[in-house]
Amino acid sequence: MTSPDFDFDRYDRVRPIRWTGDALELLDQRRLPFDVAYITCGSYEAVADAIANLTVRGAPAIGIAAAWGAVLAARTVDAPDGRGALERLEPAFARLNAARPTAVNLAWALARMRRVLLDAGADWREALVREAEAIATEDLAANRRMGALGAALIEPGSHVLTHCNTGSLATAGFGTALGVIRAGVAQGRIDKVYAGETRPWLQGARLTVWELQQDGITPTLIADAAAAHLMQHGAVKWVIVGADRICANGDTANKIGTYQLAIAARHHGVKFMVAAPSSTVDLETPDGQAIHIEEREPTELFSLGGVRTAADMIEAWNPVFDVTPHELIDVIVTEKGIIERPDEAAMRAAFG
Repeated sequence: MTSPDFDFDRYDRVRPIRWTGDALELLDQRRLPFDVAYITCGSYEAVADAIANLTVRGAPAIGIAAAWGAVLAARTVDAPDGRGALERLEPAFARLNAARPTAVNLAWALARMRRVLLDAGADWREALVREAEAIATEDLAANRRMGALGAALIEPGSHVLTHCNTGSLATAGFGTALGVIRAGVAQGRIDKVYAGETRPWLQGARLTVWELQQDGITPTLIADAAAAHLMQHGAVKWVIVGADRICANGDTANKIGTYQLAIAARHHGVKFMVAAPSSTVDLETPDGQAIHIEEREPTELFSLGGVRTAADMIEAWNPVFDVTPHELIDVIVTEKGIIERPDEAAMRAAFG
């Protein structure tokens, strides 16, 4: 693995998930940027609720939190070995898995915890702790590797646009798409970062902008609807986004609004990059049509900051993700390498 020529720690100061040995502490992302506070989860039910209500969010971070939720669930059962524990833990695993259905990292992390139990003896609780620690450690290493690989594709002096939040807040640290941006800024390849506000939860406005500020990077916030106009005037060379699921053919599910960015980027000759860990790749899902797209309460669209902005007695539709067809993606970057012009053959060659 090639070491990049910059100091990771300077650009990696935020940690959303902390294991104390007794409980899981989660940075409450609903309260950012004005209130930086952690909540304490002492049970797997509390972790599942935190995932569902967006206290913790971002596909890798959800998986890590779920792994620690499994550790907490282990305290509620008695079993002589891992196989015996697995049967008793299935209701807890099912509750955690149902908290957010679209992000594949959630099911992936819980599958790892199940596999550990199958081979564990009397020390099965300790084995779960070790696996949760490994999931978090591997994610951080993958993000740093991914950042270096993705940044190397970007021409010096580039301006880039990102969507939602894909940084340390969404991972174990450093981030996926935001990790590429961090590495690009550190290496002098990226001169300017535009962040879309990402309605209705404003992950770009509340989280991405705040997170970059912690590292001394000053982004420019734009309304989601201004992105195509920005591209039309040649202001950006790359759109860099994350992913919650990458299918066998390279189709990608990400935060709602990503698809329209990909369409605009292709029309204007702007490169489109998806950065995500290999744990986000799901070869069992053939294409984007097979992805279950989560829909949240329509009421989330009716107000902003607790103040109602919509007329009364109306309906709303609130899908949380959309699917970007692989034909619109120039490159997928994972810690395992770069897939240019992704399609099923390229994906299976890389991950099969």
